[in-house]
Amino acid sequence: MLSNLFSIGIGHYLFVSGALFVMGMLGVLLRKNILVILMSIELMLNAVNVAFVTFAYYLNDVNGAVIVLFVIAIAATEAAVGLALVVLLYKNFKEVNIRFFEHLKG
Repeated sequence: MLSNLFSIGIGHYLFVSGALFVMGMLGVLLRKNILVILMSIELMLNAVNVAFVTFAYYLNDVNGAVIVLFVIAIAATEAAVGLALVVLLYKNFKEVNIRFFEHLKG
């Protein structure tokens, strides 16, 4: 009886994945710092990875794990490009607040 009480099923993993995704979405929508927004996007991508791995495990399919590898590669590229842009923006404007850049023209 206790083994069923403490067993972790697909619903638990998907709940954690959904909670991580919602936290990342709130970070993107509510924060003003570009670095925090980039970290929130990474959190959302990791939440999707958890969901893919969960479905791949429970469906006995390797395709989910392969997709996760591609998502990790894309996330690393996105983080590198995003951080490079943030460094350039800080170097030129001494500001990383996203609201500051709404007033730029061009």
